[in-house]
Amino acid sequence: MAPRLLLDTHILVHWLAEPARLSRQQMQVMDDCVPRSEQLAVSDISLLEIAMLAIERRLRIKASPEELFRQIDTHPSFQVLPITTAIASQAAAFRSLRDPSDRVIVATARVHRLTLVTSDQRIIESHLVATIE
Repeated sequence: MAPRLLLDTHILVHWLAEPARLSRQQMQVMDDCVPRSEQLAVSDISLLEIAMLAIERRLRIKASPEELFRQIDTHPSFQVLPITTAIASQAAAFRSLRDPSDRVIVATARVHRLTLVTSDQRIIESHLVATIE
């Protein structure tokens, strides 16, 4: 089944390593997808972001990036979406978002018509994409 949700990087990390940090609504909407075999989309920029956060020692969880990547690779619910020319083109137009990863994630949600699961207030307040907080 095609995904309807895109997970922001911090939501992906929290769901895999620290689910208690997710809101009740975030947890419920993602947990509802698994029994229905509905996939959860992840932008490929999130994989790079996880690696960079680990290198910079800003990933404050017990799991290593390798463990997270293994879970993403083996979990049947995840679908990693690549950056396309359409996504890059939209990302370049989002002047209200300064972070390149945020731009790509929002553009990925828009191009694929997905709802973004995020706690990032800058993204939520931009109103560029539908969100679940």
